[in-house]
Amino acid sequence: MEIADFTESLRRDGQLLADAAEKAGADAPVPSCPQWRVRDLLTHTGQVHRWATGFVAHGRPEPVPFPEAPRLSDDALADWLRDGCRQLVETLRAAPADLSCWTFLPAPSPLAFWARRQAHETAVHRADAEAALGAGLTAADPAFAADGIDELLVGMHARERSTMRTELPKTLLIRATGAAGAAWKVALSDAPPRAERIPFTAAPGGGAADCVMEGTASDLYFALWNRRSLDGITVTGEVSLARLWQERSGI
Repeated sequence: MEIADFTESLRRDGQLLADAAEKAGADAPVPSCPQWRVRDLLTHTGQVHRWATGFVAHGRPEPVPFPEAPRLSDDALADWLRDGCRQLVETLRAAPADLSCWTFLPAPSPLAFWARRQAHETAVHRADAEAALGAGLTAADPAFAADGIDELLVGMHARERSTMRTELPKTLLIRATGAAGAAWKVALSDAPPRAERIPFTAAPGGGAADCVMEGTASDLYFALWNRRSLDGITVTGEVSLARLWQERSGI
């Protein structure tokens, strides 16, 4: 995917997030984040958007703390989220291709990193807002979802802070069926997971992994981010590994 694709996804999901949150109400619980109410979701996402904007707009070379939470009424939070998302989109679109600033995952460029990371950050929290509203989850575009799986497995969980560990070495195979046609092999152990994208084949080979998870790219994307259940996803082999992922893989 291109930077322009990510910024458009960010714009669209930011609007969907704000709309769903506004309809749900600031005091509604967020089932996918049990300790949060919608006001916490809006506050967190708005802070992240403004934090990211600062790196891109000012070329900050070192990490900085999140900005302070706003002192706003509940009724003003959705518009505050919309405004921060709009500023982030505009900043990304106006940024030079040779932008230099701090990042925390490998990427083709800092600009590509921030566009991708914020698009997926916003998509996942859009799912949180829709869960709070209880109106059903809007599916992600297959290519975007496959990219998000890749970022999660190859990028986010490769860091030492990942808590997805197993006592004995295990292998998890994740296959996004349908138009996306993508697959990943994930080595689980007492160290951070090590994942690689592998060629997609019509069917996994016998003994290819201890556990195989198959589904559409969108369903897998939200399930691996723990934003939906495993319903509709085919799990074969050691089903306990799929359940363990849901228990231990929180970012």
